[in-house]
Amino acid sequence: MKVLKLHPWKVSVHQAADIQRELRSKITIAPIDLSKVSYVAGADVSFSRYSDDIYAAVVILDYPKLDVVEQKTAMAKTTFPYVPGFLTFREGPALLATFEKIEIDPDVIIFDGQGVAHPRGFGIASHMGLLLDKPSVGCAKSLLVGRYEEPGGGRGSTSPLLDKNNKELGVVLRTRDRVSPVFVSIGNKIDLKGSVDVTLSCAPRYRLPEPIRKAHDLSNEFRREHLH
Repeated sequence: MKVLKLHPWKVSVHQAADIQRELRSKITIAPIDLSKVSYVAGADVSFSRYSDDIYAAVVILDYPKLDVVEQKTAMAKTTFPYVPGFLTFREGPALLATFEKIEIDPDVIIFDGQGVAHPRGFGIASHMGLLLDKPSVGCAKSLLVGRYEEPGGGRGSTSPLLDKNNKELGVVLRTRDRVSPVFVSIGNKIDLKGSVDVTLSCAPRYRLPEPIRKAHDLSNEFRREHLH
């Protein structure tokens, strides 16, 4: 896959915030036809507790069967500190190095993190979706910004994720009956309905959608193999 080079990576936190504010205006929102989706990618990283090494994994699944058809890993050292809201500057280079190895072109990419539901409207799913020029979805396990009411207890139940002005930032989605919901938001080149639909359809059995669940497992396995 090709990667757009839109900014430097060796920047301060202040410069990183300026980059996020500048690039968020480039996000596009568009409906997606899931009947034309053939491949969905998932991306995640694993960390070494004792070093600055980042272990990234990308897994490609066919859609809608969700069988793994390609997977790649890459390791990189990070120079950016751990600061909430700036994960792309810490994880992005390793993830992009992994995506550059991918041969199958995914139609949608799901990230374990936020899209526009972010303090500056530009979480990792939006940032990476812009750099990869691909439809992307943020599917986070926890709340970063906004407020919501608990959705219904059944799979597929939703409630809006709202900012202080009642603007919709995303959707709180229950992917399994009576299991904690996930926080879905637009990354890039997709709309909110499409983001929710692809997330739910990729989560037939577990809380997390299969692409990021498998990427999570692969990144941890890659880290363990490397450390041994």
